[in-house]
Amino acid sequence: MRLYRLPTATKIDDLTFTDAPSPAPGHGQVAVRVRAVSLNYRDLMIATGTYGAKPPRAGLVPCSDGAGEVIAVGDGVSRVKVGDRVAGIFHQKWLGGPFSEAVPASALGGDLDGVLAEEVVLDVDGVVKVPDGLSFEEAATLPCAGVTAWSALFEGPRPVKAGDTVLTLGTGGVSVFAIQFAKAVGARVVSTSSSDEKLGRAKALGTTDGINYKDTPEWGKEVMRVTGGVGADVVVEIGGGSTMGHSITAVRKGGTVAVIGVLTGGEIDPRRLISRAVTLRGVYVGSRDAFEAMNRAIAVNGIKPVIDRVFPFEQAREAYRHLQSGSHFGKVVIRVG
Repeated sequence: MRLYRLPTATKIDDLTFTDAPSPAPGHGQVAVRVRAVSLNYRDLMIATGTYGAKPPRAGLVPCSDGAGEVIAVGDGVSRVKVGDRVAGIFHQKWLGGPFSEAVPASALGGDLDGVLAEEVVLDVDGVVKVPDGLSFEEAATLPCAGVTAWSALFEGPRPVKAGDTVLTLGTGGVSVFAIQFAKAVGARVVSTSSSDEKLGRAKALGTTDGINYKDTPEWGKEVMRVTGGVGADVVVEIGGGSTMGHSITAVRKGGTVAVIGVLTGGEIDPRRLISRAVTLRGVYVGSRDAFEAMNRAIAVNGIKPVIDRVFPFEQAREAYRHLQSGSHFGKVVIRVG
């Protein structure tokens, strides 16, 4: 079978297309024929050596998000059967409950080999069945971006409900999923982007108010204006230090900033958090239970993941470069077979 590895991780061109024997499932494992893989910004950072304090191990198979069908099962497997359409969960050992020291390091494409391969073997507990109404390309967008957006909105101490206001930043995978999920429960959505064209597409998905942050650099204040001085109940914060100050300005008193991205560094003035009783909540994707809850919501609401572009397996490097360009709206996907 064919797959990609990272012998080193300093640039996109380090992605190496190679061959390996097809893996066989052992006890409690399943073999999956991967049909599609989607890219996250984390995958780009890992490939370029900018994720975490140390580079990935040599030879890592990258990417956390893929979908395909089960082609073989090992002894003791009953949760799925041959032919089932599945996706791997991001944290292979986080099945439910809060993220804690009790959850072993088990992230695909980082701690463990990922899914940018024609075939992979995963523990049966580390896969979920995907909604019937989705293509493999659509299902491949769910494990990280979909579950992260779901967790940011619904897995915290105060789940988003009808009538709440959600602020999304940019129009990448997590933000677009957050628009769709928030809209599905009747929340108001305010979105930022540097592109009026992308804001128009966001409004077609459910955004009520679009703010071009290039035209309106103080966009946190604009969020307060369009919400009548109240602010957003939840901010889906994907930027990091460069956007955090504006997000704190935009959130209501007692609201939550769900911190997902660390694209840039920076400092936070704790006085602003205290004076407005703002909660900063780190979101590191989510558990298998969260994934399955999200899948039920997707099926009931008929939600279709938004795919910007699909690349063939042989053009994985080009897919990474497209993601790096920042021109995408939604998810960048690689069709494996």
